[in-house]
Amino acid sequence: METLRRIAHGIDRFSDISGKSVAWSALALVIIQFAIVVMRYVFGVSSIFVQESLLYLFATLYMLGAAYTLRHNGHVRVDIFYRGAKARWKAWVDLFGVLLLLLPMCFMVWSTGWGYVAASWAVHEGSRETSGIQAVYLLKTETLIFAAMVALQGVALGLHSLLVLIGRETPSTEQAPRL
Repeated sequence: METLRRIAHGIDRFSDISGKSVAWSALALVIIQFAIVVMRYVFGVSSIFVQESLLYLFATLYMLGAAYTLRHNGHVRVDIFYRGAKARWKAWVDLFGVLLLLLPMCFMVWSTGWGYVAASWAVHEGSRETSGIQAVYLLKTETLIFAAMVALQGVALGLHSLLVLIGRETPSTEQAPRL
């Protein structure tokens, strides 16, 4: 059981490091958006490359930050039964949610996205605009990375739930955000 705990905590550390790293793209988004506004309305200049960079940064922030968000219970949850439940019930819900919903969804995203990403890489797909970012294949690759990272964090969540159910770990005290 110690091995399962180490695996789960290793995945958690990976999600924490990657999530904190990708969070810096939010700062870049703000700075670039401010620059776009100044360029357009003060100097009357625009750049397709700079505007497309916002799309790349948004994709990076949301796709590569999803596992970090899952790690810290940041995703919106319908918690009619979950909020007031005991730790064991929450562990069961999380375990079955991972096995029956999360992992199949990640597999579906991976399997349906693989062909699109492979085709994009085959031609080094770029922007439709000549002055745009010529790396659409990298943008599409984030879909596969998203599926892998969320599935990996789902495995960690499932392992934590299993460890709670067998009494080898105390439940996390982090709460999902209230809406």
